[in-house]
Amino acid sequence: MAWLTDPQAWLALVTLTALEIVLGIDNIIFISIQAGKLPVAQQEKARLVGLGLAMFIRIALLFSLTWLMGLTSPLFTVLGNEISGRDLILLSGGLFLIWKSTMEIHEKLEGEQEIASARVGATFGAVIVQILLLDIVFSLDSIITALGMANQLLVMVSAVVIAVGFMMLFSGKISAFVEKHPTIKMLALSFLLLIGVALIGDGLDMHIPKGYIYFAMAFSVVVEMLNLRMRRGTPVKLHQPHLEHSTER
Repeated sequence: MAWLTDPQAWLALVTLTALEIVLGIDNIIFISIQAGKLPVAQQEKARLVGLGLAMFIRIALLFSLTWLMGLTSPLFTVLGNEISGRDLILLSGGLFLIWKSTMEIHEKLEGEQEIASARVGATFGAVIVQILLLDIVFSLDSIITALGMANQLLVMVSAVVIAVGFMMLFSGKISAFVEKHPTIKMLALSFLLLIGVALIGDGLDMHIPKGYIYFAMAFSVVVEMLNLRMRRGTPVKLHQPHLEHSTER
């Protein structure tokens, strides 16, 4: 529990929790779409169950990936660098974050809007199964981001639990805020690019002090808060590639 007296650990917890909340907006949207196929009386329960599943999936992945990160024995050498299992996870995770964030930014700014497929049996069990599958996909970038931002497993787990609990209470308001201020979403995706580069650097033994990353993020957030305060209206409308069907049930 030494991290409780470490200011950098607390900074990592706050930053990671905020990032997990913003990055979880897409997950909330998908869960809402799936839950919307159920009778109104079951929709709130489905949303809560879906977010609860997301939390447990993230924690399970955190424990498994953290264990794999302990594999530090060299497997092979590339250009004089010894590559271990931990390095492979960092390199693949960094490349995944860079790819995912780049595709998301392109999709939000240049992509075409489509109607999301909604073919699923309108039963509570079927909807929960599909939410579970979606949670697994959405957990990947969340967990890799946590690995890139914090060193202590307890900090990562705490951030996930706090973020999911916050989303359970304020999912509607969070979605509305990000929808009203889409640059917040773009800022979070740019943070993923930064974390992806840092993970690749760690995988190649070119360690970037996390304090530099936290400072860059904090500075960007302060600038964006000033922009939000100065702006009137929404300057840009992001594309939404997964729109809910508008047909009546």
